Amino acid sequence: MSAQERSLRRLAACLERGEVSALELAQDCLARIAASDLNAFIDVQPELTLAQAREADARRARGEAGTLLGVPLAHKDIFVTRGWRSTAGSRMLEHYVSPFDATVVERLAAAGAVCLGKTNCDEFAMGGSNEHSWFGPTRNPWDRAAIPGGSSGGSAAAVAAGLAPAATGTDTGGSIRQPAAMCGVTGLKPTYGRVSRHGMIAFASSLDQGGVIAASAEDCALVLGAMAGFDARDSTSVERPGEDFTREIGRPVAGLRIGVPREFLGDGLAADVRAAVEAALAELRALGATLVDISLPQTELAIPAYYVIAPAEASSNLARFDGVRYGHRAAHYADLREMYDRSRGEGFGAEVKRRVLVGTYVLSAGYYDAYYLQAQKLRRLIADDFRRAFESVDLVAGPVAPTVAWDIGSIVDDPVSNYLADVYTLPASLAGLPGMSVPAGFGRGGRPVGLQLIGRWFEEARLVGVAHAFQQATDWHLQRPA
Repeated sequence: MSAQERSLRRLAACLERGEVSALELAQDCLARIAASDLNAFIDVQPELTLAQAREADARRARGEAGTLLGVPLAHKDIFVTRGWRSTAGSRMLEHYVSPFDATVVERLAAAGAVCLGKTNCDEFAMGGSNEHSWFGPTRNPWDRAAIPGGSSGGSAAAVAAGLAPAATGTDTGGSIRQPAAMCGVTGLKPTYGRVSRHGMIAFASSLDQGGVIAASAEDCALVLGAMAGFDARDSTSVERPGEDFTREIGRPVAGLRIGVPREFLGDGLAADVRAAVEAALAELRALGATLVDISLPQTELAIPAYYVIAPAEASSNLARFDGVRYGHRAAHYADLREMYDRSRGEGFGAEVKRRVLVGTYVLSAGYYDAYYLQAQKLRRLIADDFRRAFESVDLVAGPVAPTVAWDIGSIVDDPVSNYLADVYTLPASLAGLPGMSVPAGFGRGGRPVGLQLIGRWFEEARLVGVAHAFQQATDWHLQRPA
């Protein structure tokens, strides 16, 4: 038995029955990772992984039980992890090894999950293609000429290729949902504040949120159950009672009202993606849901609002990387100012520099009110659109991205085209809402298409229930690349 052939739920059941050991599963995954040419991982430490697997087996031998006990998974290299490099995909942190675990890593380890390593990502999570990594692009397992999406592209590719049954990710403007869609796997972005950001290397603090990528909605819910919860070390963490995010699995879709924003099905949507999404919506209707035409009129303003707010917060967060305390330091400089300049110039890639420059500009004297403050007002209007929509519908559905995955290098020098690819994911991120990407078919060149589901604040369990019902009626999530 291999991790590739089983869902996380089935792996847990096999571990419980003693049909396979955590050590055997870890060895199988490590062998697959070593043989892969996808560049999905930045750092793999087999000795650490196998030590965790042996400890998980020992815990089971002592009578402990748990859904994740002994299950292997990977962490996006934006979560600091003791013993592994924590690079954020950047030269700036190429050799950095954290002395502590992020809360997400800590909680999953406590649940008994076995860490397989750190997955590749766009530098500091800035990008939607995984091409902006100091360690090179990850390749899409469905078509190695294509991007996997980003910034959690390494995590999505690893799950799609059977290198790991699940992986953590982060979503600032769509960085879990978009790569999940483009790699044909399931991605879950929780409500902002649901998962602790402690130990998550910051990009945009009011938007960053940890989540999970796995083969199915049920698997995502199982991992989220271990990750989520209040953390006093994170000032943005929301104090709520623990939840079973699988509790609505099995609940019928019949009677649900699903809003379909007309702005999500406009002229910018590629014909192949439209066909797959409309077929998925028809399947939800066949399951008994009512599709309701709704409007989210501020959708087109999400891109300008996001690309003011996120760079502004990035310029503040990345100011700490100056070559003095930790991270990359230039080898040659004449004085302190030149050390700063050279260290940051060498340590940051082009996309990070672009966003830091934009962010510094919009926060500067004379421009704060004209740009940053106006963007925050737009953000409130976008959230208000959803509030009004949820007065008449239970959740919102539509495409994840306007196209399937594009070829590596085809638009890397066209940042505007890259940013426009986020048009359907940004509104939920700006509003802090939970969202999912569910495999929904294939488009041009046999590249995957995802269906996006957006729920009310803190209604992840309902999203999981609807996604699971869709996956019980279809087999898109069961298909794997050759």
